[in-house]
Amino acid sequence: MTRARRWELALATLLALLLALDLLFPPPLPKEQAGAGQGLVVLARDASPLRAWPSRDGAWRQPVQLEEVSPLYLQALLGYEDQAFYGHPGVNPWALARAGWQWARAGRIVSGGSTLTMQVARILEPRLAERSVRAKALQILRALQLELRLSKREILTLYLNHAPMGGIVEGVEMASRLYLGRPSRTLSHAEAALLAALPRAPTRLRPDRAAASAQAARDRVLARLQEQGIWDAQTVAEARQEQVAAAPLRARWLAPLAAERLRRQAPLAERRAGRVLSTLDPELQTGVERLLADRVASLPAKVSMAALVLDNDSLEVLAYAGSADFSDPSRAAHVDMVRGVRSPGSTLKPFLYALALDDGLIHSESLLVDAPQSFGGYAPGNFQADFAGPVSAAEALRRSLNVPAVDLLERLGPERFASHLRSAGLRLRLPSRQAQANLSLILGGAGTTLEELVGAYRALARGGLAGQPRLHPQAPRRETRLMSEGAAFIVREILETGGQPGRPFQEQPRRLAWKTGTSFGFRDAWAVGVTQRFTVGVWVGRPDGTPNPGHFGANTAAPLLHELLAVLPEDQGPRPAPPATVGQALICWPLGGLASAAAPTDCLERRSAFLLQHSAPPTLPDRLDPSPLRQELPCGVWLRWPLALAPWLSAEQQPPPAPPCARAQARAWQLEGLDDGARLRPTPGQATVKLALRTLGQGGALYWLLDDRLVARGPVGSAVQLELTPGRHRLSVVDEAGRFEHRRVEVR
Repeated sequence: MTRARRWELALATLLALLLALDLLFPPPLPKEQAGAGQGLVVLARDASPLRAWPSRDGAWRQPVQLEEVSPLYLQALLGYEDQAFYGHPGVNPWALARAGWQWARAGRIVSGGSTLTMQVARILEPRLAERSVRAKALQILRALQLELRLSKREILTLYLNHAPMGGIVEGVEMASRLYLGRPSRTLSHAEAALLAALPRAPTRLRPDRAAASAQAARDRVLARLQEQGIWDAQTVAEARQEQVAAAPLRARWLAPLAAERLRRQAPLAERRAGRVLSTLDPELQTGVERLLADRVASLPAKVSMAALVLDNDSLEVLAYAGSADFSDPSRAAHVDMVRGVRSPGSTLKPFLYALALDDGLIHSESLLVDAPQSFGGYAPGNFQADFAGPVSAAEALRRSLNVPAVDLLERLGPERFASHLRSAGLRLRLPSRQAQANLSLILGGAGTTLEELVGAYRALARGGLAGQPRLHPQAPRRETRLMSEGAAFIVREILETGGQPGRPFQEQPRRLAWKTGTSFGFRDAWAVGVTQRFTVGVWVGRPDGTPNPGHFGANTAAPLLHELLAVLPEDQGPRPAPPATVGQALICWPLGGLASAAAPTDCLERRSAFLLQHSAPPTLPDRLDPSPLRQELPCGVWLRWPLALAPWLSAEQQPPPAPPCARAQARAWQLEGLDDGARLRPTPGQATVKLALRTLGQGGALYWLLDDRLVARGPVGSAVQLELTPGRHRLSVVDEAGRFEHRRVEVR
């Protein structure tokens, strides 16, 4: 074997040995531990941090890429630490020789001669940081390993994200955010020099604790850069004028509950990278949180708030406050009420009226009945505990009247309404799996979330398309048809201006269609508002569901909604034009049809209405009397109002007298206040049940018989007081024409 051959074999053996050692003792690269213990930060849409979680070793980092850091910082770092970074293999022989000569002359280590790669090795293995020859030799070996495994870009990125910056802060981005309050891509010359100096002595040079020492170290970096000709004298002189000052380090969190949600739902790739993106606007989020913090002091103890701001075009969530004050545990601060399932009160009514419009049941001025009515034993009342009598659909929605809404829901079907909402992303949670949708749905009888409610209300601003709010920029865009474009326009007009075309209204600085809601027992107060650009939702209540008497949608949630809208950017533009499917026309009460097609005697009241598909549906059938409101009889035409409206009709609204033969053709009156088969109990301390009953409609004298005994006589509409003893009773009411009604009742 020749000598050359022996050298080749020896070299090959050495290389194989080095490769084996490299494989057996690899450098501890952070990417091999990704997702298992490294820190994570959730970012706003501008890459500013919302909330950070420390790594397993307790360090705070915000990962950053090379191109996201200011070139000034890279100039300062390489000029001060390792000018030959891109030219050496991880070790700079000239720097090591200089360090060795200084050590020999001084008898101690004066300079380490470390390259940036060697510093990365030391950062990754803190045991190599001791000042000894052995530690230095290990640093050199690790540096060579890093250079073999990684590119210069990757090595520099490791330094940018792991360089010690004082205390638990690591990496240039986190240091820039915490010490200077800005991203590292916007650093000035002075700030870049300061952050380049910190890793030399991160504890001693912390700018929040030792500003003078930090400034002196910064000035040394500036002087070095000037000596090397990297920055000119004027630039350095101007940089020296900046004073070093930093507030004490503390966690600065924005949208903490949204950030926690994003952290849990983050894609694996983002968790490994240590950075989770979001759609949140930090400036808007700050304004919303500040507003909630200012208002929470006026609320009772343990009451919280939640708010959500949605961009209607992109479906991106711009602000997300899941609780009033994340630092106040007495208000259940860690409970995210954006996703909490609560009773929505009356906030579902716009969707009911939209469905009724699309079904051709109503137009905007359809005559509805707001009077005491029983729907199979369910007798809803209004929030104000009174009734308005004859109301239009627009007025009933605008005033959030309960009886007309329940009337419409019964005609449309509760199951169908719930299914319709569910298909558009608004799920109604019933009290139990066995429970079935019923008429209480429209008054808050099933739960939903603020997030789903806001997504559904967005349909009013985007042609009837509801959307799923997007908290992550890569989340899929999901839209579903909730109502037709025409129904969305009409309902929005009602909630914004009253919904009466041609009627003057007061123009507001910002056009807003809004609706409030209050759940049973004052447990939840809601307000949702829609502008052309934004949809905003507000919830106020106790997360544990305890009643909050005196606080309801109109006096608690609505003012907060309007204050939140003042924080939003202006979005006033031209009023949207009605879609082709929406028209305007005069209609007549009580029949509900077009005035142009009605005889003058049939039009007791004219109203200007929005029509969908240019159709004017007639007034809904009378619940108390199924006979038509207009009848052509042998003796003449009989026009009437729904029977339940009789007590509220003005003199101008009274129809012409009924023709003589009308008494034989249709029922003229209806007994109100007692259902057939009712079971009653006396109030505590009483032995009998006292009832106040009346009849509605038209007619002459009525005879009241209790258990076949005459107990009262009087005209239609007069009140009758009855006292029932325990047992079963039969009540009969008979008029002079022989018409009658019976009620069976039991007092227990």
